[in-house]
Formats: sequence, C-alpha cells, structure tokens
Amino acid sequence: MLTEAFLAGKEVIDKLNSHNHQAFFVGGCVRDLLLNREIGDIDIATSAAPKMVQNIFDKVIPVGIEHGTVIVRHKQQSFEVTTFRVDGKYTDQRHPDEVTFVSAVDKDLERRDFTINALAMDMNGKIIDLFGGKKDLQQKVIRTVGDGYERFTEDPLRIIRAIRFSGQLGFFIDHDTLQAMEQVKKQIKNLAKERITQEITKLFAGSYLNLGIDYLKRTEIYKNLPIIAQYPGIIHKLPKSLKPLYSFGETIALFHYIEPQVPIINWVKAWKCSNKIKQEAIQLIDALRYYQEHQIDKWLVYQLDSVYYSGFDRLISIFHPEDYPIEPTMKKLVRELPIQSKKDLALNGNHLMELFPEAPKGPWLKNTINRLEKEVVLGRIINTKYTLKEWIRCNPPEIN
Repeated sequence: MLTEAFLAGKEVIDKLNSHNHQAFFVGGCVRDLLLNREIGDIDIATSAAPKMVQNIFDKVIPVGIEHGTVIVRHKQQSFEVTTFRVDGKYTDQRHPDEVTFVSAVDKDLERRDFTINALAMDMNGKIIDLFGGKKDLQQKVIRTVGDGYERFTEDPLRIIRAIRFSGQLGFFIDHDTLQAMEQVKKQIKNLAKERITQEITKLFAGSYLNLGIDYLKRTEIYKNLPIIAQYPGIIHKLPKSLKPLYSFGETIALFHYIEPQVPIINWVKAWKCSNKIKQEAIQLIDALRYYQEHQIDKWLVYQLDSVYYSGFDRLISIFHPEDYPIEPTMKKLVRELPIQSKKDLALNGNHLMELFPEAPKGPWLKNTINRLEKEVVLGRIINTKYTLKEWIRCNPPEIN
C-alpha cells in the first residue's frame, strides 16, 4: 500500500507533468516499494530545470540548486526534486565538479551507484529499469551501474554504502563489484567522517547486520575506518549474537564495552559525533557496568534517562541474551520509584547547612545529597524531612 507521502508525491509529479515536464519517482523509494519495505524519503527526478520547479510550486527550498536539487514542500511533506543531469569529474570524491542538465531520464539513471537504486517509476506505476535493477532485486544482488572502479573512485563512500545495503537488505555483493571495492577501499580515509558515521549508523541498524559485518571483515575495509584502523582487533571481538542497534550512541557503547581501553571521547572525536551521541554512549556504558555488578534495580532505571531504555535493552540482548528483554521490568520499576529526580528529595542543601551551621560550603553537600538520593531510590529510607535528618545524624558526612 502506498504511503500518504507517496500519494502526495504523485500529486507533485502530476503537477510537473501538467507543465509539460517529465517526472519520475527515483532511487530508494522505488526500490523499497518493489521490496515491500517501509518507504522513507521520496525523491523525484524531472526534466524541469530548478528555476522552473521554483516557479511551479509555492514552497520550494533551494538546498542544492547548483546541482539541480530543490526541496518541494507539499501537504506538509518534503520531496527532493532533482533535474535530470549528467555528472562531471568528482575531484573532491563527493560532489561532481560540474553537472549538465539533460532532458532524458536514462542519462540520469546512468550516473547512479547501484542497479537497485537506478530505477524510476512514473505516477502510474510504470517502472523504467535500464540496468537490470529489478532482476538484481529478485536475485538479492548489489551491483554497480557500469564500471565499479569508476563508481567507487567518484565517491568512495559508495563502498560503505554497498556494505550498508547488504546489512539492511540481506543482499550479496556482486563479485566484480566486490573486487572494485577492494581496489578503492584505501580512499575511504579521505572521506568526511560525518558521512562515514551516517552510513555505519545505518549498517548497524540493519536487519542483516551480521552479513554486512562479514563483508567488512572479508574485505578488510574496517582497517580504513576511524579508531578501528588503530585497533583492528575490535571488529573480531564483536559478539556472534550481534543484533541491530538504532543509534550511533548505542554503537559506540558496543565498541567501548568490548574494547574499554579506547575511551568514549576518542570515538566521539574521531567519528565527529555530537554531544547528544556522546551523552547517550556514556549513559549506556554506565548502565551496562552497573548492570554487570548489580543486575536490574531501581537505581539503574533512575539514573538512566528513559529515552535510552530501548537502546539499553538492545545492548542487553547482545551481551546478556539470557536476560533479554528487560525493558518491561525497567518500565515497571520506574513507576515504583519514590522520587523521579533530585528535586523531589524532601531535604536539600539549605537544610544540610542548617544541620551543620559551622561547616563551610563544599563538596560534602553534593556528596551527602547524592547518598540520600540513592538511599531513597533504593527504598532504604523514606523520603520525609524527619527521616532524612535522622539518617544523616546516624551517618554524618565527611566535612573537609
């Protein structure tokens, strides 16, 4: 069944057609439609020049107009609309130095990476398949369009994309394509790390992740990846029970857990990750270490941000499959917590200063609050001001 976005995309194509321009769905959305997979971004290729597209539609964002690409907003959906083009040389191994707009879709399809992505479909569902993409879908094969060495030299990221598609779709890589990947693999080191991170994130989220990892090992492409190039043993320490992970924070936690000598901050810097990913990895690792010593309890679920419960559960499925799943237990425990945050404590720093008026302010305040917090969360003391004061009198802080 076509998604709502796909149906809205048909209206975009229809409008382009009504202005005497050719237009087709292209790439991944066509591939995933034929595979009955969930459809993500919907891309459209057209004979209309970018300026014409801007004139036809009211809401257009010129994100890559120099390469013929704009974003058309229609029915609260975004559609990447690109003019048919032929690419020039790829000096930077990412973008063509120049593009030439053409009037026919066949030349546009010819420049694409793999046959399964070089498919076009009109608004009536008619497929244009010039390179055997449908056959490769049926046979579950990843094959470059034209000469593999040329495709990968243009943009070495396509090497990792081939492995990513294998891990996502469960497809095998064509022998000639695989050979070309091995010929060009050293050029991966020249790529922007953010681009590599994006592809590896998708690989580790793939349903056939282990197949993709097998290709990384067989080709030794992993030796050209940040951090792993310096610690190649990491790839061989990956558990056989490897399951899909849905964020790069989870993936960093996985790598750090099996190779603790590489600090999380090193992964974050080498792979050009955001602070959000760093915090996610840190929280997940702290939770895994705590779980290793104490199993699941209220203190673990209290400390771990609830947005990471599912990710933690996925890591447990890898490292402690006998305990999986634990997310239902975590959600039950969080409902039973006596407090949800430090702010809920019945006693605060001011109360402590009243109890110890001669003591100067210092780290002892924070340390004492932290001790109280843990005792309350674990249910060892009741969260009332009187009870907390009595506990402190029996367990006075070290003031220095």
